[in-house]
Parts: sequence; structure tokens; C-alpha cells
Amino acid sequence: MNILITSGGTTELIDDVRGITNHASGHLGKIMAEHCLKEGHQVTLVTTKEAVKPEKQANLTVVLISDVASLMETLKPLVKSHDVLIHSMAVSDYTPVYMTDLDELQTVSDPALLLTKKNTEKKISSNSDVQVLFLKKTPKVISHVKEWNPTIKLVGFKLLVDVTKEELFSVARKSLINNKADFIVANDLTEIDAKRHHAYLVDETNETLVTTKQAIAEMILKRVSHD
Repeated sequence: MNILITSGGTTELIDDVRGITNHASGHLGKIMAEHCLKEGHQVTLVTTKEAVKPEKQANLTVVLISDVASLMETLKPLVKSHDVLIHSMAVSDYTPVYMTDLDELQTVSDPALLLTKKNTEKKISSNSDVQVLFLKKTPKVISHVKEWNPTIKLVGFKLLVDVTKEELFSVARKSLINNKADFIVANDLTEIDAKRHHAYLVDETNETLVTTKQAIAEMILKRVSHD
């Protein structure tokens, strides 16, 4: 199979030296890529410069992206040419529009007017004690996947923090339905550390628990190979 994997976390730039990023190391994506390669599959890994990656080897293509815009542009043609997408990347929900200090904010009658402005400085001044950063929502990349390739097997990921299992499964199933995914890997950040990674493979009726990153990789490949 031709397997497409995303990993790491996107960064949305505020200026040339600052950005908003997600805390994602890419370790799970690396392990999944290595397991798929070991089983003889062709793997394309879409990831970031900062994320950990497998060693260079045959049947592995690594494509680097930075923000949500570059992820969208990169994924669209790749989704069309792959059999499976394992979308484990932590994608930014918001991107900066404009940052200013309180003095400017207080001079406008409607703060929404500032959404039409853009910062032109390569490094925004840090002289002000308080800055206000306007953000706008980024596109939901996973929601476009089945539009680009209706036949691709889609594995999505949902990460919540310190919630009940009922809420975790409910949110995962909403993502499953909304994005037409084959299943969702649902995890709670409180159950992830250096030695364990509790996750549930959630489909329409079942939740299957796995407890390590290696087990997650093995279960995902097993499911997409046989479903």
C-alpha cells in the first residue's frame, strides 16, 4: 500500500521570530512510519523540520511543511495518490492576523477593524507591557480529505485533556462522522508520558484500547490492511 502519514505540529508565525505552535514531537508518526516500512509498504511522511523522523531508507519520502496553509497545499495532491492517510499531526486551530498594543486598540471604535491590518515588521516591538493578538480559525484539513479522494482510508486523531471516557468517545465519534473517517485514534493527554501512550481506536460501535505507541502503530496498520 501507499501510506501517507502526517506527524509533528504546525507553527503559525506572528512575525519572523515568533510563532504559535503545538507541542508535538512527531515520535508517534516516526514509529508508525517505521512499522509500515518494516511491513513492506511505501510511506510518505509529511512532517515539520523540528519533528523526529525515521532514518533515510528505501520506500520512504519525507515532505516538510510549516503551517496549516502549507499543509493544505502539500496534502491535496498526495491524498489523491495514496491508499491510506494516517493523520496524526497536531494542526493549529488558529493563525495570527494582527498584533498591537493597547494604545492602538483604544483608538478604534470597533476592534474588528484591526482584522483588516497586518504587521509589516520582521520583529514586532516588545516595548509595550501588553500586546493584543488577533487570531482567526484555520481550515479543518481533515474535513477535506474525502473530498480530495473519496476512496482513501482515513485515520484521524483526537486529543483531549483530562476528560471522561464518555466525552472522549463522543468527541471522537463526532469527528468520525463529520470527516467520514474509517476510525479515530482518541487519546487523553493525562494518559501519555515517556513510558505509556493509552489510546482508543474508535469506530462506529467499538473502542479498542492500546497502551504504547508501538501498539498504536501495529493496530492501525492491521485495521487499514484488513478493513
